[in-house]
Amino acid sequence: MTEKGRTFYERAKRYIGRKSIQFTLELSFTIVAIICMTLIAVTLQKKFEIEMRETKIESTEQVIDQVRLNLENYLRSMMRISDAMYYATIKSKDISTDSLETEMNLLYEANKDNLVSVACFDIEGNLLGATPIDAVKQNANIAYQNWFVTANEELENFHFSLPHVQNLFDDSSHRYYWVISLSRIVELTSKGNNQRGVLLVDMNYSTIEQQFKKVNANTSLGYTYLLGKNGEIIYHPKQELIYSGLLQENNLEAMNYSDGSYQETFQGEKRVVIVKTIGYTGWKIVSVIPNTFFQMAVSGIQIFALFIIMLSVCILAFINQFVSRQIAKPIKNLEDSVREIESGNLDIQINEGGSYEIQELGRTIKSMVSQMRELMDDIVKEQEQKRKMELGALQSQINPHFLYNTLDTIVWMIETERYEEAITIVTQLASLFRISLSKGKTIISVKDEISHAQNYMNIQKIRYKNKFEVRYDIDEEVCKYATVKLIIQPLLENAIYYGMEFMDGEGIITLRAYMEDRVYIEVADNGLGIPKENVEQLLVENNQVQKRGSGVGILNVHQRIQLRFGEAYGLEIESEPDEGTCARICLPKILYEDLKDKGGE
Repeated sequence: MTEKGRTFYERAKRYIGRKSIQFTLELSFTIVAIICMTLIAVTLQKKFEIEMRETKIESTEQVIDQVRLNLENYLRSMMRISDAMYYATIKSKDISTDSLETEMNLLYEANKDNLVSVACFDIEGNLLGATPIDAVKQNANIAYQNWFVTANEELENFHFSLPHVQNLFDDSSHRYYWVISLSRIVELTSKGNNQRGVLLVDMNYSTIEQQFKKVNANTSLGYTYLLGKNGEIIYHPKQELIYSGLLQENNLEAMNYSDGSYQETFQGEKRVVIVKTIGYTGWKIVSVIPNTFFQMAVSGIQIFALFIIMLSVCILAFINQFVSRQIAKPIKNLEDSVREIESGNLDIQINEGGSYEIQELGRTIKSMVSQMRELMDDIVKEQEQKRKMELGALQSQINPHFLYNTLDTIVWMIETERYEEAITIVTQLASLFRISLSKGKTIISVKDEISHAQNYMNIQKIRYKNKFEVRYDIDEEVCKYATVKLIIQPLLENAIYYGMEFMDGEGIITLRAYMEDRVYIEVADNGLGIPKENVEQLLVENNQVQKRGSGVGILNVHQRIQLRFGEAYGLEIESEPDEGTCARICLPKILYEDLKDKGGE
């Protein structure tokens, strides 16, 4: 959740917290109703949008299939005309003596609605026969025409050209037509010899154009265009704009599509593209439906759904008000009774009206009142026990043996005239007792607690004649946090008595304080270690582990930390025989100054 989201949540929580339960119920029921109805409306809208999209795509595919069928029939009829001219006429004629004009004219007259011209050329491009005009322009260069070259390169196939202006013949009316040329190689007979020629059938482009104009009558629903096998645009409803460079089409990408429907984004616009391939030619019919069409269709449903939601919310708000009042009334009466209990009146008559749950709550509160005095007594006893444990902890820290041995060391130093060392140990002892007492405080800063531990270790190092080394690794940031008093010294005492006293080599005790998600203080030694079964018993009440030093130090530390800060904190002990022991104190991150200001000492 972002910072703004958390801020809004907290404000809403505080706002609702100041309102009555009736208002909360009304608001909650209304919000839930709005959310549920909105989800239903959105779900139905999505379902309608999907079904509408599928229906539109299916209907468009049916239209395209019909256009494809019409075009295939048209192309097939042109191929039949070419076959009829070739097999029925050209095959049976000797071009050196026979004319092709009569048969060509008959064939043209029968199909002139769809034909512009029919012509036959020899392999050099010389005209052998043509209809309805048989005069070729002088500069026509038949042998270099694209349809002528293509037919010669691929001998066995029909070849359909792209739309172009038919300008081969010298038409006295100067009328020129847009055509699609169907060319093929034919076998000619001249004086008994066979030679190749080219048969040309020019189809009227307007027939194809009319097919697509019908489909594109309503461009607001999308548009349909025709591609050649190499991606060239044969027909487009905005063909002039495309040729002039004012408009672009995704035809080169559509050329690679197989038959079917696709979702694409072109020039930042999402759209559905449906592709169908025409037989014999490799041409493709491409239909484009912009997503705006679907959005326009859905907008009407959205307005209707919004009206239904608003009307339903008004009705539900009235129903919620009535229902919430019936629910809230007995709860309000119960609230009044609880307020009386809070004011100290334990003789109040608890209202037990309302639903079963509220009645049960009333009986529970009545039972709670009867147990309250007993619970209060238990709390008083628990607090007293806590204070006794803390007092016992304080007393256990001032170990008479430690004090006696320290004073004995001071006397020995004075007798041997080691006055400076005697002064040092007396100063350390005074500082140690000053922090131990701490004016009766139970909570001190980590800084003071560490100072107390350093004083203690300074005295012990003198007593043990520097038998061990003490290392400190203290994060200064930790020093400003709060801790229970006298929790490090018992751990150091155990590290000396259990870890250092019987070591043959150099002993090292490390005091480390650092901070992660919590405050951690560690006392580690490289002493003899503790068996695993004993480690598990150290923090258990009435354990049977043999004790020396302060006797109750470790368990006392663990219990006092948990009493003060909760069971999530306390003491952890890790040890390996002959490797050493690490006792880790876990404390919450509470600034000492904040706790002191709140009277937490």
